[in-house]
Amino acid sequence: QVQLAESGGGSVQAGGSLRLSCVASGYTDSPNSMAWFRQPPGKEREGVAQIYTAGGRTYYADSVKGRFAISQDNAKNTVYLQMNSLKPEDTAMYYCAAGLVPLFKGGMFFPRDFGYWGQGTQVTVSS
Repeated sequence: QVQLAESGGGSVQAGGSLRLSCVASGYTDSPNSMAWFRQPPGKEREGVAQIYTAGGRTYYADSVKGRFAISQDNAKNTVYLQMNSLKPEDTAMYYCAAGLVPLFKGGMFFPRDFGYWGQGTQVTVSS
């Protein structure tokens, strides 16, 4: 059974940093892409960052470009999200996702393209 386990969330002040981790296990067919989504209170889930496991191509939502960085350690089956210069509007539940995403859909962040999801980790940024 596929499991995605997120960690690293917490509470920080605006301008601070956090690094989220997502450890994947139990794959039978490995996904070609991992991503981070977030869901702010009362809002819909939105894509934040995506990486293709082969080659490392990355995509970011406009709202986080230049502040967030997604990376991977394939030997550890782990994906990271380094979040810098955090803002109160970054407050959300952050979810790790994995799936088979065609390359032409890179950066489109369609949740239905990701078949596996973690339970989420809360990030709270205070002003």
